[in-house]
Order: sequence, then structure tokens, then C-alpha cells
Amino acid sequence: MGLQEGLRGFAVVTLLGMGSIAWADGADARYPEGSATPRDLTAEEQRLIETAPIVAARGGGAPTGPVTCPPEYAPCDGLLFAYEGSGSWLDIVDAMCAQVTTVGNAKAYVVVDTASEQTSAASFISAAGANMANVEFIVRTTDTIWIRDYGPRFIYEGGVRAIVDHTYNRPRPNDNALSSYFGPLKNHEVYTIPLVHGGGNYHLSGTGDSFSTQLIANENPSLSSAQIITYWQDYQNLLTTITSAFPTSVDSTQHIDMWMIALSDTSFMISDWPLASGSTQDIICDGVATDLANAGYTVVRVPAVNTGGTHYTFTNAVICNDLVLMPTYTNATASAYNVTAHNTWAAALPSHTIVDIPCQAIVTAAGVMHCIVMHVPENSGGVNPVAYLRTPNGGGSYNPSDSVSIVWTTDDDEAVSNVDIDLSVDGGANWSPVAAGIPDTGSYNWIVPDVFATDARIRVTARDALGNMGADLSDSGFAINGAAPCPGDSNGDLVVDLADISEVLFNFGTPGPGGDVNGDNMVDLADLSEVLFNFGNAC
Repeated sequence: MGLQEGLRGFAVVTLLGMGSIAWADGADARYPEGSATPRDLTAEEQRLIETAPIVAARGGGAPTGPVTCPPEYAPCDGLLFAYEGSGSWLDIVDAMCAQVTTVGNAKAYVVVDTASEQTSAASFISAAGANMANVEFIVRTTDTIWIRDYGPRFIYEGGVRAIVDHTYNRPRPNDNALSSYFGPLKNHEVYTIPLVHGGGNYHLSGTGDSFSTQLIANENPSLSSAQIITYWQDYQNLLTTITSAFPTSVDSTQHIDMWMIALSDTSFMISDWPLASGSTQDIICDGVATDLANAGYTVVRVPAVNTGGTHYTFTNAVICNDLVLMPTYTNATASAYNVTAHNTWAAALPSHTIVDIPCQAIVTAAGVMHCIVMHVPENSGGVNPVAYLRTPNGGGSYNPSDSVSIVWTTDDDEAVSNVDIDLSVDGGANWSPVAAGIPDTGSYNWIVPDVFATDARIRVTARDALGNMGADLSDSGFAINGAAPCPGDSNGDLVVDLADISEVLFNFGTPGPGGDVNGDNMVDLADLSEVLFNFGNAC
């Protein structure tokens, strides 16, 4: 036992000696600091949900903008950790942070309960060899280490990072509340998907395919599988396949990350069972591997072992940029496959650095390294800010003096300092300022000016402290029903001619804005008459 583990062990024994773990007034009484709470349900938790089942929270609906869901092998800004569990578990976290912040070229976002715990954690993580410039501590109470299951699932909406938050399938309130705290902290929109779920029961490819076991249906009995799949389609833009689940005697969590992982847009790794050929778990893995191969994926198989009541998996690994953290074990049966698994990973991802992390201490709690991290994808603009304009995004018309809410979201690798808002009345050819250097609050109350436009656009430009910028503008035009500078001039070139007749005829029978020269939100004979009446005029 090393000095760090010894000190941690002393702290755990001292705390646990103060009283047994019991359901009491608050989460801290349920999960004493340093307790090795398993990934599956404790007996106390099982009794609790039998009397008070977990019910999915409902939010304000799915994202309305264009959504993509990044896979874990995509460029990664960092990994989220919860600094919880026994000393031997935290040794694993320390080792992972060291690799992620150096070889992985990423940040370690480490959630700690208190400022004093931050001081202790910083000492241990630094001693493990981490680049502390890439370690960011977040002081927020959590219950357990299993952040994969309750942490934020990231999407991009309009190129801006956002979070899809589910209801954790464990009665662990502080864990369940983390995403709703982390989102506003980082200026990320949070969407609440109405599913009871554990995030480790989900894997996805960058092609839009995703996978979950039958557990998701069991945890949401009021929903059909089709409804569950539709929710994931609506919130994450993924088409999900629900597979069979392992028997709980083999894997108590029934999570798919215990036997499957996506390696690239074209390949997956799936467990094989050399000591349990023909078993239920072997049949499930073989079946999914065959289905993926038939769909055109390359499937890599890696050994897995179930012995002594523990599921030893080599797919419960972590990909972070060009780094792979792979678990190894000391169990006599499982350790025989450590080298084979390492070589399998190295052959599957030859451009990556494969680092073995000893995980015997945690695997008996029904999870390994993938279970104790959550991926944070990189800002899609790199070092440049990204903006996504929600409204006004095109269509319709406004009258002078109307109060219009301009709504946007932004993102940056560090932080957005301020934003500019501009107006174009000629389809984006020229711009005039609406507001400059205002705080990035996400909304601005715009009083529509008295101008005439059939193809107006709004542009939001985000700026960071280094002067880097990124912008988004209305996808299509909208009309402003101000006084027309040239009656009948539909296209704004200050001449009423055949081009104006063409624009009216092209948009005839629609609400416009193109061709709606009289501003009544309908392109009809009245507009054509106005053009013909003024035909040949120049302004």
C-alpha cells in the first residue's frame, strides 16, 4: 500500500467508523465520503425505489435547431470526473487524469464536494503526473464516482455545444442534479429528455447509429420501444437499436458499455467469451457483431471473462483524442487476457497510444474506466467562438416599432466576452449595427426600425477575449413593412422593372417576404397591381 492509498484509507475508515450507511436526511448520509458505492443499486436503494419508483423529469422539449451528437472518438475538449469513492478508486482517477492532461491533450474537469477536497485532490492528481494547467476543479456535491451514468450527454445544436440530460436510474439526487448545474456554469443549453436512464447504456457512431440494451425499455415501462427511439431521435438526432441485455448474474448493470464500444465511423469493438462459448452473453455479443458486420462495419472482438461474480471487460475503456485508456486486472483468470486485449486495441487503433491502467480495485463494483468519465467534445469552432441565431431566423414580417426578441446561443474554447448584432435589409450584402459589444446574455430586445425590406436578416457575432470571432445570421429573409422608398420595387434595386414582376410571380400565393411589396403578408394580385402601376419608375 502506497502513502497516498494509506492516507486515503485512513480517511475512509475514520468516516465509516462514525456510523453505518443508512437512508437518512440527505444524500451525504447515504453516501459517506470515501464509500465505495457500486455502480448498480445498493440494497437500500433497491428498497427505496420499490416504494418510490424513479419517474422521468420533463423539460421544455427537444432542441429546435440542427443537431449532431458527437461520438467519443471525436475531438475531445476534456473528460468529466467525480472525485468520489475509496482511495484505490481515486488512484485510478489520478492515473487517468495524468494521462488525459498529457498524452490525451485534453482537460480533466474534476468535480469535488468542497474546497478542502479540491486541495487534497489537486495534490494527489499532481503527484500522479498530471499537467495541472489542464485540470479544472468544479466544487459541487456528488454522490458517487459513476459520472458516465448521470453526467451530461453533449450534442451540437447549430454548431454550439448543448446538453441532453436524462433522469438518473439511481436514487442519487446530487448525481442527478449535476448536468443542470454544469450546463449553466459553462453557458450550455440543457434539454431534459423524458427518460429514466443510465448513460453507460448508450454507445453511438458518428454516422448516426446508436445502441442501448433492453434495460432502457425496462426502466421506462410507460413507453414503447418506438417512443424511446423517437425521443433519442428528437433530442440527439440518432437512430437507436435496442439490443438484448446480459443476465444480471453476468452484469448487474446491464449497460452496453460493458461489452461494446465505437472505435470510428466504420468500426466497433465487441466482447468475445472464450471461456463461456454459447452462453447467453456470448450469443448476444455474436448476434450484435454479426448485425454490425452486415451493416458494413468492421467488428473487432476482444476477450471478456465472468469469474467469481465479476464481469471483467476490456471494452469499458476510454478514448480521448489519440489516447486509449485500457483496463487491466490482477484476477488470475482475467489477467491472462491483459496482453491479448492490449494488442487487440493497438491493432484496432494503430495511430493511438494505448495505456494500461490497473483496474482490479474497481471492477468488482460493476464498472471500470468508461463508467467514471463523461466526454466533453471540443468547441466546433476550435479557438474561434461559435454563434447560433435562434430567432429571427427567416420568414414572416415585422412592422416598424415592433418589439422583437433576438435569441442566440454561443460557444468558445474558453469564453465569449461580448456580441454584436447587425441588420441587413438587402439579403446580407450590407450590414448596419443594431447593438455592439453587448453582454452575451443570449437575448436582446430589438425595436424594429422604420425601413422597407423584403429580404432582411439579423446577424449575431460572438467575440472572445483574444478578439477571435464567429457569427451566424438568419437562414432566410424576413420582411420589414416600413415606408417603401420606391413603390412597386420588390427587389430593392430602386427601379420598378421586369425583375420585380418576376419576383412577385415567383412568390405568388405565398406569405413572402419576397414579392410582398404592400406588406400584407401575402403575395397576390394586389402586389402585382402595385408593380404594374409603378412600372418604369426609378427612385
